Amino acid sequence: KITRRYTSELVKKNFIGPGIDVPAPDYGTGEREMAWIADTYITLNPSDIDGLGCVTGKPITQGGVRGRKEATGLGVFFGIREVCNMPEIMTKLGLPLGTEGKTIVVQGLGNVGYHSAKFFRELGNAKVVSISEYEGAIYCADGLNEEEVFQHRKATGSILNFPGATNLAKSSDALELECDILIPAALENVINAENADRVKAKLIGEAANGPCTPEADEIFAKKGIVVIPDMYLNAGGVTVSYFEWLKNLSHVRYGRLEKRFTENLNEKILGQIEELTGKKVSPEQRELIMHGPDEIDLVHSGLEESMISATREIVACWHTNPEIPDMRTAAYVVAINKVANAYTELGIFP
Repeated sequence: KITRRYTSELVKKNFIGPGIDVPAPDYGTGEREMAWIADTYITLNPSDIDGLGCVTGKPITQGGVRGRKEATGLGVFFGIREVCNMPEIMTKLGLPLGTEGKTIVVQGLGNVGYHSAKFFRELGNAKVVSISEYEGAIYCADGLNEEEVFQHRKATGSILNFPGATNLAKSSDALELECDILIPAALENVINAENADRVKAKLIGEAANGPCTPEADEIFAKKGIVVIPDMYLNAGGVTVSYFEWLKNLSHVRYGRLEKRFTENLNEKILGQIEELTGKKVSPEQRELIMHGPDEIDLVHSGLEESMISATREIVACWHTNPEIPDMRTAAYVVAINKVANAYTELGIFP
């Protein structure tokens, strides 16, 4: 807090002038700071034609890619959804297939928690029954709208006393609620040896870095709770950062080469179908069928493919090796095997 206020006052004194209110800088980094880094690097390396690729998470106008902001939360949704579509896991947990109707608890209303809740509500038809932040937690059996909760917190400074919701005494109380899926999306080590036995969720998706301790993992394994590990589940952001880096190296916006070609081709196919059947497609369906992919469509598609293929690879390793106790161990095995195979193919290992 001291550094934050000092920085704000310094900016006003030296760059803006007295009497002008300048918001104190946010904690952490965002698009603005990434743009600063890129600009500084390019200034120092003017001959580097790929200079924009030095950092990712930039604004769209500064070489960023569409879909980066929501990427981590969307990746969390894709990963958990894929697990929810696996009959062997859902049968073991006593849950129906899919995400529709499942109850969700989200810890944290930052970028990752917000978008995880958003996509489960909008794309998964799930019900977010509780959201927690450092000042407390709220619960509503009928479901919460993350945007409404966000605006309430923006207006009042707290998620507490949200209309139609019940306040919980402590933020950590949300972790122990009855629910199908728990998404810790804020802090490390929030689920540990002390509280893991009280967690009632059947499936935990680690959207934060290291929210569950090793002691908690052992308890969950005994209780039959499935933990989807952070090491890949929250990798949506860096995955789309990779797409941004590729965009910077190619100097071409995703979708620019194929969008119109795809739309023209779809229009011809649709025209042939209408001619052969003698029936017309509704304007809404015509627009949907003819749509060529924009940059955000391709980014989301690439992210979805990355999360689905990773989930299937990890689950396959888990289920084909009886000695592997959980998905986290399976993810480690998959990763180590890839490194070992690469070394073997290079002749480093005999």
